[in-house]
Amino acid sequence: MENLFKILEDNKNTYIIKLSDKTHPIFKAHFPGNEVLPAYIQLDIIAFILNHKIKKIQKAKFLSIIKPNDKVKYCIHSNDNNSYRIIIKGLLNNKISEFTYEI
Repeated sequence: MENLFKILEDNKNTYIIKLSDKTHPIFKAHFPGNEVLPAYIQLDIIAFILNHKIKKIQKAKFLSIIKPNDKVKYCIHSNDNNSYRIIIKGLLNNKISEFTYEI
């Protein structure tokens, strides 16, 4: 996770992050020449930010790719502090991914 992203905005239940450029090792390893953020890293980022240890992934949908230097918004929803629904959106509010997990 080191130097993979920078938090640009933190508004309680929303985090806007900017990803590093394509020279980061994560991007170098995932489709060289057509770098994308691996799906599991999308989950790892929010678990890292929220200091969560994910026990079970209940649902995961990945609708669009995330590229180096992209800015994305993590929208966090939780009713019971054990189960979390995360929606990742582009800055134009387009849904990129959605997943639900338990801690």
